[in-house]
Amino acid sequence: MTELHNLGVAELAALLKNKEVSAVDVATRFLARCGGNPHHAFLDIDSEATLAQARASDAKLANGTAGPLEGVPVAHKDVFVTRDFATTAGSKMLSGYRSPFDATVVARLRDAGMVSLGKLNCDEFAMGSSNENSAYGAVTNPWNASYVPGGSSGGSAAAVAARLTPAATGTDTGGSIRQPAAFCGITGIKPTYGRASRYGMVAFASSLDQAGPMARSAEDCALLLNAMCGPDLDRDSTSLNVGAENFSAHLVKSLQGLRVGVPHEFFSDGLAADVRGAIDAALKQLQSQGATLVPISLPRTELSIPVYYIIAPAEASSNLSRFDGVKFGHRAKDFADLTDMYKKTRAEGFGDEVKRRIMTGAYVLSHGYYDAYYLQAQKIRRMIADDFQRAFADCDVIAGPVAPTTAWKLGDKADDPVANYLADIFTLPASLAGLPCMSVPVGLGDGGMPVGLQLIGNYLQEARLLNVAHQFQLTTDHHTQQPGAAA
Repeated sequence: MTELHNLGVAELAALLKNKEVSAVDVATRFLARCGGNPHHAFLDIDSEATLAQARASDAKLANGTAGPLEGVPVAHKDVFVTRDFATTAGSKMLSGYRSPFDATVVARLRDAGMVSLGKLNCDEFAMGSSNENSAYGAVTNPWNASYVPGGSSGGSAAAVAARLTPAATGTDTGGSIRQPAAFCGITGIKPTYGRASRYGMVAFASSLDQAGPMARSAEDCALLLNAMCGPDLDRDSTSLNVGAENFSAHLVKSLQGLRVGVPHEFFSDGLAADVRGAIDAALKQLQSQGATLVPISLPRTELSIPVYYIIAPAEASSNLSRFDGVKFGHRAKDFADLTDMYKKTRAEGFGDEVKRRIMTGAYVLSHGYYDAYYLQAQKIRRMIADDFQRAFADCDVIAGPVAPTTAWKLGDKADDPVANYLADIFTLPASLAGLPCMSVPVGLGDGGMPVGLQLIGNYLQEARLLNVAHQFQLTTDHHTQQPGAAA
């Protein structure tokens, strides 16, 4: 038998259902893999909590009450609150915090039978594109430990790529599932905004944040999304009143006649040659499977960067105002009065990137600048969404690169936040529009670092995206490749 850690979600679920292996055996194997915390992917592991969940899964498997993913391990990005593990959002501000409840996404995956291995490292409050902004140290890329894994869900991507877990949760505000998935050679999907509940997610930018699964294949992502999605109207005011869907049932459709839109703005001079080569090869593969490539335009692509970096910091400055040292989280030890306590607590608890975004957000929302910046950004956001709707009149899905380059070396952009922001140019437009989108591995670029193909669909078209990715993965082996460091 293939070693357990080399099996995906679907394979493990089948073995567990057929009682060929126990949930405790599976959990024990993955916990052993996590020993020493390779790539600094985890922030909290509690073997006893994990094994207790595994024993409960074995009991359900024995008595016939098992869920569809009973006993399959998963690990959660540290912005999802959990009862069994600490939640820090990668920040000193929440050091040691333990929630009295589980986030809806966590609870739904547990209801489906999944066993939690722990909490995964991330950029502080999900703010970053490299996972170097975590207060607890950077995550490294399993393909080359000198390189970043992408962010902010870098711990999730690295853990899946390194075979520390078969699946992980992530969040995507401006590309934070897709970009690390691309950099680490795994599959990840951001569903339509509102498809998965935000209840229990530590908020960054409320009109953009969305939960999604990260795994090795589209088939595995579909299985997780089956459990994660569905309305949560009583607890999340942004939740869509759209019923749960069996995304796995749609992974059977031919790509014959599929119209794939290729925006020329995604193939500008800024796109690295090795990334372009891998994307072009993937597009040709889709053509060979019956798809037709359709030239399209998304004319406001470049505007997505200034728009996003006005709207997201504005919302962050509001959301993070709750971290003041009064109710929970870090509090400065020495202070003269209440105002001094606020100042010192936030100065000590927040990292540089979080402070930068809070200050930017406060500025664009301030009197005299709201109309000039924030209001204008919201208008252009609407125009970006309209650009996509015009494009979807001519195509079924949109395809292009996830990022202009492969992963960069740790520290290369640490002193240049704008360079980090520019790396999000291809992921931001779909996030601003609230569209479903995903990253699919399509090979390796220069230096042996992974490249991801981005697929973007119209609203509520996750099933179509997953099917396109699945049909592509049936005829290619990019998603099965693994870094030598994970062996």
